[in-house]
Amino acid sequence: MTVINDQGCGWLNLLPKRTNIKFLNKDEHCEFLIIGAGYTGLSAARKLSQINKNKKIIIVDAQLAGEGASGRNSGYLVDTTLNDGFTSNKDIENYKSKVNIYKAGIKAVKEFIKEYQVDCDWNECGKYFASSVVNDEKKIYNFIKILNKLGFKNKILFQKDLYKNLGTNFYKIAVHTEGGVLLNPGKLVRAMIDTLPENIKLYENAELLKWKKNGDKINCEFKKYSIKTDKIIFCANGFLSNLSIKKRYNFPITLTASMTRKLTNEEFRSIGEPKEWGVLSIRPMGATVRLTKDRRILIRNTAELKNPKFMSNIDLSERIKSHKLGLEKRFPTLSKNLIEHSWSGIVCRSGNSSQIFDKIDQNIYVAGCYNGSGIGVGTFFGEQIALVASDQKTDDTKIINDIKKPNWLPIQPFLNIGIYSRLLYERIKATSEI
Repeated sequence: MTVINDQGCGWLNLLPKRTNIKFLNKDEHCEFLIIGAGYTGLSAARKLSQINKNKKIIIVDAQLAGEGASGRNSGYLVDTTLNDGFTSNKDIENYKSKVNIYKAGIKAVKEFIKEYQVDCDWNECGKYFASSVVNDEKKIYNFIKILNKLGFKNKILFQKDLYKNLGTNFYKIAVHTEGGVLLNPGKLVRAMIDTLPENIKLYENAELLKWKKNGDKINCEFKKYSIKTDKIIFCANGFLSNLSIKKRYNFPITLTASMTRKLTNEEFRSIGEPKEWGVLSIRPMGATVRLTKDRRILIRNTAELKNPKFMSNIDLSERIKSHKLGLEKRFPTLSKNLIEHSWSGIVCRSGNSSQIFDKIDQNIYVAGCYNGSGIGVGTFFGEQIALVASDQKTDDTKIINDIKKPNWLPIQPFLNIGIYSRLLYERIKATSEI
């Protein structure tokens, strides 16, 4: 499962280079082994350390810690979602269960930030669900009805006010929800790495090649060495199916994004000097766009079924053309050569937009499949799966058990045919929003 990600992620490239990287250089034994060092794995390790101070805990990642989906996402800590995967939430009770998860995720991240005094550009400015098509008004009002029933503060805006708030005439209608948070995902995940307790060993660029349960132990083989563990927690998210974990319940989708250089004072004035904002599209395949704290514009407007392990520079260059077009449509007066960073990343999806949280065997656990909401939900699930693996239960675990389980997916090649078809359909519907 060798992962060769491009090195263009703006969030990560703008951070100081890490100097605390360690590699697996001998056979190891531990009480707990965590596979995956993103939000989930790092949060699970931290919680395990708090509960099991005298236990040996190892966390491994196939690439550099935090530099997978955790450091590559758009930086939205969501409280509500309009498009969850490929579907809209029509069942109010099911939606309520989902937003309870989101609420718990925001709380988990907020507590971590407060405890460790983390600077991750935290901004409780909410977010916009927007469209460039006035005909999407019906979808907006249906969503507002759900928000009102659940007590979420919201406000509908039209083009004139959106221009004042966003600096673009592109959007015709939007609903602003107050509870969401914008942050720098690279800074957040880096803080989770830097604050790992002393009884945790983190090994990076350690690709898990094979694992097998042998009695009450689990043997894990890497390129040169092996790790024997009493319990294992899989937190590999988009790569769970590659590790044969819940394979018929999740699949990866590859996304690409670009980030501009800092806008000059003149450029910033030309768009009205707006405050930091984030826009999610009303349509599932529409563009995600952000104006960051340091006056950069981020755009993510591609999603496809592609080998999640690697994206060539040629393929990435093709995707950048779509990013440039999206920026030009929204900000026609700005330079056409603003993009400074471009990258790919993956999200883990399920057929019904539900997450995976499970005890597979007596000493095998898994948490993942966040359907694009991995910052908060991933942090929360990491902490909770650590509690379950430590034979502890909390009221928060019940919140997770209240949500629907992922449904069973078709076998190949029918699964890929279905995903391709759905992505194509949604992309055509969202043509104006890309």
